[in-house]
Amino acid sequence: MWELLRKIKRFFFPDPVAKFWKNREKIVRPKGRIQRFLAPLYTHSNQKILDKHNACIPCLERIAPFATPHGLAGIFISYGATVGEGCTIFQQVTIGSNNLPDSRGRGAPTIGKNVYIGAGAKIIGNVTVGDNARIGANCAVTFDVPANATVVLPAPRVILHDEPRDNTFVTWAERKKAE
Repeated sequence: MWELLRKIKRFFFPDPVAKFWKNREKIVRPKGRIQRFLAPLYTHSNQKILDKHNACIPCLERIAPFATPHGLAGIFISYGATVGEGCTIFQQVTIGSNNLPDSRGRGAPTIGKNVYIGAGAKIIGNVTVGDNARIGANCAVTFDVPANATVVLPAPRVILHDEPRDNTFVTWAERKKAE
């Protein structure tokens, strides 16, 4: 009985991540004239899913489908980036291009196969992440990562100050009154 109710629920309210990847396949590899004709409809449907989850994942051939254990929440992937097969990408991850003309890391990241990217990680610029690598949560990667390597943050630092700091929170309304 409960299994039937779950199936009915999934029919009327499909999983948005599964629907995104299903639509992506129809956009990237359309089968026949009908899917090619309906590609703009699938693109629009995917854009609505991404907008709802504050994500940006281009539907391109060089971005292979990847696992998202916490959904599509806040995932940003640059249009120039490449993502290999079998990757796992958690929420709030940025895989972004660096387009500054005078920058030494100019370009887009290339992510290898079976890469695990923790929550909040940022991979920016012309970076290559090797196969089977792990990027820890909240790491900012601007350098190449070899295959089978793990990137983690250093231990927290304590910065001492000679004088006490003023940590008073001032609201915008109070700030306008003071001016």
